[in-house]
Amino acid sequence: MGFYSVLSFAQKLTAERLTSGGRAIDATVGTGADTLFLAKLCGPRGEVRGFDIQAEALALAEERLRAAGEALPGTLSPVTLLQRSHAAMLEAVPGDWPGTVSAVMFNLGYLPAGDADKTIITQPDSSLAALEAALELLRPGGIITAVLYPGHDGGDLEAAAVESWASAVPPVVAQSIVYRQIQRASAPYCLALEKKKRS
Repeated sequence: MGFYSVLSFAQKLTAERLTSGGRAIDATVGTGADTLFLAKLCGPRGEVRGFDIQAEALALAEERLRAAGEALPGTLSPVTLLQRSHAAMLEAVPGDWPGTVSAVMFNLGYLPAGDADKTIITQPDSSLAALEAALELLRPGGIITAVLYPGHDGGDLEAAAVESWASAVPPVVAQSIVYRQIQRASAPYCLALEKKKRS
């Protein structure tokens, strides 16, 4: 059968922790694939926020969400797309969100659209700030998934920074795992953190 792709693995982990009526964040909207995935899981009673610095990305995501909403009326959660850095997510979400979000998904790197500027990439400093914010927003038992791309210029530095950050999170706060193909150092891989439930 083969292993899950890193994107499918991130979605599998998320689907196990995000249910209808939940709150979720797509920290890097891109073409909107994860945004739509989260909107389906949250359902009409849930809420999704999405962040991207590129207007082109938000336009692609809006079109994807519109088409899905027409094909599956009444099944998606409301989605708010924001043209802001993911590092600003804590101040950009409603005040009652901290401690209630079930899932935050990151797909780092560049916008994977055909004619997009591949030199516009996520940066370690803003990504680490966003991960810190995401951890604060999570409910106990909630999950952060980050798909990392060490194969492009700058991607290896960002991946190393994210791994270093995750390994420094105290185990009483969250547990973390890595899912990767170990024979190919440049292959994309998934890192995930699950916030510990209160004892």
